[in-house]
Amino acid sequence: MPCIIAAIALMAPRIVLFFIWLLSHKWFDVYETWYWPLLGFLFMPYTTLAYMGAMLNNGNVVTGWWLALVIFAAIVDAGHWGGGGRTWRHRRIIVVG
Repeated sequence: MPCIIAAIALMAPRIVLFFIWLLSHKWFDVYETWYWPLLGFLFMPYTTLAYMGAMLNNGNVVTGWWLALVIFAAIVDAGHWGGGGRTWRHRRIIVVG
């Protein structure tokens, strides 16, 4: 059961991004190209959502609290990468040692 909850939590920002792309034209107001949102969808979904929120709600500039939110989202996204590597190393030590 905890694995299902974790999988849903990891997929939630991607599902939100998909529905924003599918049901709204706001996507094209923020991003001028197609590859940055695609890369954000694949690798940094929280940062992509935070940046989109900042651009739409703050007059196409990222300043103040919105900048703090984008930085926090980037740290959360990067934390997912680091946490996976730490877990993999820990498992390998247990299996080998």
